[in-house]
Amino acid sequence: MKLYSLSVLHKGSTKANLLKATYDLSSFSFFQRSSVQEFMTFTSALIVERSALGSRASVKEQEYLCHVYVRNDNLGGVVIADSEYPSRVCFTLLDKVLDEFSRQVNSIDWPSGSPATIQYTALDSHLARYQNPREADAMTKVQAELDETKIILHNTMESLLERGEKLDDLVQKSEHLGNQSKAFYKTARKQNSCCEIM
Repeated sequence: MKLYSLSVLHKGSTKANLLKATYDLSSFSFFQRSSVQEFMTFTSALIVERSALGSRASVKEQEYLCHVYVRNDNLGGVVIADSEYPSRVCFTLLDKVLDEFSRQVNSIDWPSGSPATIQYTALDSHLARYQNPREADAMTKVQAELDETKIILHNTMESLLERGEKLDDLVQKSEHLGNQSKAFYKTARKQNSCCEIM
């Protein structure tokens, strides 16, 4: 999972104006970086130009996903990430960045601003912080912890049933289960057998 670009743009009547952007192009070769950065800037502007005010969208381009959010005040943001990066986290990042940007940069400067004239320095830190969605986003972190717990529980159950033992055999041998419990287990097992993946 990787974020490559985070851009803030102003959606004008005919074109989008790049206000500020940051890039993480370390995964590209040194000689490709300037071309990749230009293409990401072009793509970000094009997506904002073609997006309606007040809309959010994810656009797939090869193995990348471009997540765009254009607010009703014509301020837009684009995150370019790989296809594995959670889109919910991207939109959370865009919300945060655009809110912060609109508080720090006067809206009068948006139509005529450029990366050189806009004084907003938080993009680099946001891009770095959100490289790991589990650390940056609380819900993603909780989900990852739940997934790890589920894997541990699954592994524990499998380790209990080592050496060819099956749960069915253990149920039959059990002295602690009554006949009614054994019948319930068999019925439940039959009902769930249609859902097993072979």
